Amino acid sequence: MNDTPALPLKLVDGLELPGPYRKALKPGELLSDAQGRGRRLPRFFYQIESWDAALKTALTSHFALWEFINVDLRETEAMRSFPKYVPCAVTLLAVHLEVFREHIGTVVHVAANGGYRSPAHELSKNASTHCWGTAVNIYRIGNDYLDDQEKIERYGGIAAKKLPSLWPRPYGHDAGCADDHLHLDLGYVLLMPRDAGSEG
Repeated sequence: MNDTPALPLKLVDGLELPGPYRKALKPGELLSDAQGRGRRLPRFFYQIESWDAALKTALTSHFALWEFINVDLRETEAMRSFPKYVPCAVTLLAVHLEVFREHIGTVVHVAANGGYRSPAHELSKNASTHCWGTAVNIYRIGNDYLDDQEKIERYGGIAAKKLPSLWPRPYGHDAGCADDHLHLDLGYVLLMPRDAGSEG
């Protein structure tokens, strides 16, 4: 039996974190989505000790952890310093993006604030899948900046056809649409690693 963890990151139960982190992450709490449906937030997280650790932690061959935690001042103060916490399902998102990247054969660039965002982030409206670590905003693929309908729909269609579990946000200027990036997400996935504690 192999007891070596796949990632050099500590697994933590969000319910056991200090108060400021619990307030920001809301582990296990319900958030309502845009249709008023309750969605339970992640409870288990990977702890990231430093920016250097995020830079050096590869989730796949072409995606490192830092790409999914790059945020600006719109993130709540507790989540702008280290240690940081990211839901375990970010590993599933990275694997999907790796398959997508291999299929299109070029670099995929994740936007700042385009990966994980805590429920306390200013951009976290309703139950945003970014709060689950299962959503990504891509602003550039290879030399293509995703800032028009043709490119956003083309790459979104490729992602959905190759990986049916990925949902591309439709192009548009209204709420629920995107007009200057490609949003892909896996929905409200909760990942409980096998060495996590009890959910009770």
